Amino acid sequence: MSRFIRAALLTAAASASLAACTTMTEEEPMTASTAAAPMSATPVAVSAPLIPREVLFGNPVKAGGQISPDGKWLSWMAPYNGTMNVYVAPVSDPTAAKRLTNITDRPPAGYFWAPDGKSVMYIRDKGGDENFLLYGVNVASGAETTLTPFEKTRVQLVGASTIQKDRVLIGLNNRDARYHDVHLLDLNTGKTTLVMKNDSYAGFLADNNLHLRMATRPNGQGGTDFFPIVNGKIADKPVESTTLDDALTVRPAGYTTDGKTLYWVDSRGRDTAALYAQDVATGKRTLIAEDARADLGGTLRNPVTGEVKAYSVNYLKNEWTALDPQVKASFDFLDSKLEGDWGFQSGTDDDAKWIVWNDPVTAPTASYIYDRKAGTLAPFYVSRPDLEGAALQPMHPREIRARDGLTLTSYLTLPPGSDSNADGVPDRPVPLVMVVHGGPWARDGYGFNPTHQWLANRGYAVMSVNFRGSTGFGKKFISAGDKLWRTAMQDDLADALGWAVQQGITTNDKAAIMGGSYGGYAVLANLAFYPDRFACGVDIVGPSNLETLLKTIPPYWVPIIRQFHDRMGNPNTPEGLAALKEMSPLYAADKIKKPLLIGQGANDPRVNKAESDQIVAAMQKANIPVTYVLFPDEGHGFAKPTNRIAFSAVTENFLAPCLGGRAEPIGDALTKSTAQIVTGGEHVKGLRAPPTAQTGG
Repeated sequence: MSRFIRAALLTAAASASLAACTTMTEEEPMTASTAAAPMSATPVAVSAPLIPREVLFGNPVKAGGQISPDGKWLSWMAPYNGTMNVYVAPVSDPTAAKRLTNITDRPPAGYFWAPDGKSVMYIRDKGGDENFLLYGVNVASGAETTLTPFEKTRVQLVGASTIQKDRVLIGLNNRDARYHDVHLLDLNTGKTTLVMKNDSYAGFLADNNLHLRMATRPNGQGGTDFFPIVNGKIADKPVESTTLDDALTVRPAGYTTDGKTLYWVDSRGRDTAALYAQDVATGKRTLIAEDARADLGGTLRNPVTGEVKAYSVNYLKNEWTALDPQVKASFDFLDSKLEGDWGFQSGTDDDAKWIVWNDPVTAPTASYIYDRKAGTLAPFYVSRPDLEGAALQPMHPREIRARDGLTLTSYLTLPPGSDSNADGVPDRPVPLVMVVHGGPWARDGYGFNPTHQWLANRGYAVMSVNFRGSTGFGKKFISAGDKLWRTAMQDDLADALGWAVQQGITTNDKAAIMGGSYGGYAVLANLAFYPDRFACGVDIVGPSNLETLLKTIPPYWVPIIRQFHDRMGNPNTPEGLAALKEMSPLYAADKIKKPLLIGQGANDPRVNKAESDQIVAAMQKANIPVTYVLFPDEGHGFAKPTNRIAFSAVTENFLAPCLGGRAEPIGDALTKSTAQIVTGGEHVKGLRAPPTAQTGG
């Protein structure tokens, strides 16, 4: 599969940068409940101007820059009538831009070039339901085609080719919502031809000739079985298998074009996942790269041969290592020209031209056109030019030791003017917001982070912690969180907060917690189970009842439900159901006593609206104040910029009286959005609830 197509369809956290790293000393960890606060944190007298919410959370001026496989066209996304659309321009004349799409209301989730360079393809859902359909737009004619014209269907890209450029393999679950059948899509005619009917497999792997070579299926050990496919027939027995321990750290990483080598990212027999090359004929594996600190992350492949030319490892920051001398020379050139971190964004089939992004962290990200043969680096665009000259703050990577000795890779951003000697510790303690990532099987990384910059600009220290269960740090670190959502995973957040108190960054009485998805669960769990730990909380699409969460997952997650049961609890067994209820904040909602703000998308397919409705109802029954904001046209998170801006407006005006920071007035942010104040508008300055608003069932 081509690099730019893969990148377009996967969610990328493309920000890592060069910065000093401070390792925690060897004293005993201090928890939030035991750390002694020398003084109460006081708001910083921030002299830097307020960065408007729209500048951070509105549409970028340009984003998603790519180059067509044949090197003839540049493309990017830019707003038109408030919605991001795809634009193209000839490489020979980047100023001759034309808008290629006419998208209104909801932006695409991603776009990519067809392998033949004749059309641009994009995926888009309806109202956040995550039933993504595939669309194609011919560059020459501008004609647009709905390539998967089905209802309640989620398309997957199974394979693309640098050889058969006028077709791709896609997966469609229009026959059975649980499983994706594989189809060959003809890009010239739009015709789909069934290649493989699927009644049990979670996914498929194709080679550069668009031949299916492998099928994957969960097994009874909580892991994955890998079945070879020969001449269109799936083998009866798997050729490779994993157990639960390796389920999230083993994956086939693609074939070389000649089909002789299969790359694996593999943790079997070790902790962190390493990169291996396997001889398909003999099964012999050769270790290519490893790192004891973190799993191997991405690879850079030769688009013609499919051979790995470089790999990355993301521990405190993302670091690339070149295996090919020519690629190393390119890396060295880019290192000499760009300040901060950079990364590969798109490239031509001949590998002669790259689009690279550059993240200085304290300046807006930018993209460049790199001509490898000519040795030139030309500016493409700055994503958010209004941030140029703003008081953007450095991000400090930190290693924090949990109470049982695990290392928690974390990131800290401080308010402007709070750290006069630039040592990563404020001159006096300041209020802090802990921002918890979702997943939980995901991770936080280093780089420009709009949430960090926004909250720091409002006067808060901002901390993101890779708690146990986060991915990227080896399989033991992931498994250390299994079935410990209420306890050890929250203890990690407490230990990180205790560390921040011990270091003089904040105090126990002036720390808030905020997060989305699993991060929203962490907010609810801390406020319900540990009601004195944080001063207030902001939950965004977080589950309150793990039993109902597992009952309402999307049907296409059915093939991997075993992993949820093994890592959370099985609701089909008495002990598993009891454990899920014990970890569910809903059943301790009456213990919440600190201010809580909840944001929810009505169409969320992952964390159903009922997850927010039921805890709000429970709090109201116990006469506990809560503010609940519902977006009727959103899903798992807020894709529309007007809605993102509206919720950030509510959030900063919610945090200000709790922590003492500053806030831009709400103004007309909500009237421009679809936000509905279901309840609790009186608890946030500038917020009013409509008289007819009611909580859901």
